[in-house]
Amino acid sequence: MKRSEFKSYDELPLFLNAKIVAQVLGISAAGAYELLHQEGFPVIKIGSRLVVPKEKFLSWVESQIGGVVR
Repeated sequence: MKRSEFKSYDELPLFLNAKIVAQVLGISAAGAYELLHQEGFPVIKIGSRLVVPKEKFLSWVESQIGGVVR
């Protein structure tokens, strides 16, 4: 797995695609696509693209670990 180019959550773009979600979570691209299709994951469909708003992604991560991510 390729190392993330992001050093902090502040460096993330406003909208994350599957590749960025995979990098941040340290999972495969296939795993990220699977996650983007899970019910309850904060994804927005724009045409054929699936994107995740940065703030909703951070909130989702916080809910999964039961803490604050920053």
